[in-house]
Amino acid sequence: MVEEEVSRTLRGINQAWLEGKPLDLEPLFDPNVVMLLPGGTRVKGGNLLVQSFVDMCENARIHCFEESDRQVDVFGQTAVASFAFTMVYERGGEKYRSTGRDLWVFCHGDEGWTAVFRTMLDLAEEPV
Repeated sequence: MVEEEVSRTLRGINQAWLEGKPLDLEPLFDPNVVMLLPGGTRVKGGNLLVQSFVDMCENARIHCFEESDRQVDVFGQTAVASFAFTMVYERGGEKYRSTGRDLWVFCHGDEGWTAVFRTMLDLAEEPV
């Protein structure tokens, strides 16, 4: 089932950074992937998006990451996948709880499904 292929790619993305292996993300991202950050800042390029995960892995310790309500919709060679999340992480000696919805757009090509766009919706962070 195509939706499962997309879901498997998304699981691979989360698994890579949660296991502290952000460089494993490179083949899962299109070289021109775009991330729209909360607030509207746009980051373009697979290298920059991988680096954002490297920075997260180097500067934060994840205490808890829970995903729920995964949804995958496929339209030919394009797929939109999202999930709700709750994460507790520590940075600079302070703990934070982050919640929201992670939304990804994937495109199917010769290398399988690769991410071409990401944004986070309803993002909220608070000290724990």
